[in-house]
Amino acid sequence: MGYINWNEFKEYKQMREDPERLDNFQLLLAFIRSYYNKSSAFEIFEMLVEDELSVMMLKKRRIYEPEDLEEHLLKLFH
Repeated sequence: MGYINWNEFKEYKQMREDPERLDNFQLLLAFIRSYYNKSSAFEIFEMLVEDELSVMMLKKRRIYEPEDLEEHLLKLFH
C-alpha cells in the first residue's frame, strides 16, 4: 500500500501551528490524510498496519479493525 515517511512526518509536526493540541497518533492520522491524500479509514488502516511503530499506536488505542479506526477518526476530525 505504501510506507510512512517518518522524516516527512517530523517535518510536518514541526510546521504545524498547534502540535501540542494533538498527540502523536492524532498528528500521524492528520499527516496521512494530508500528505498522502488518504481519506478512507480503510486506506489509512492498511497503511498503518504495514508499519511497526504505527501498529503499536493502534494496539495502544485498541484499534484492531478499519471500523475501529473509522470511529476514532470521526471523533477526532468531526
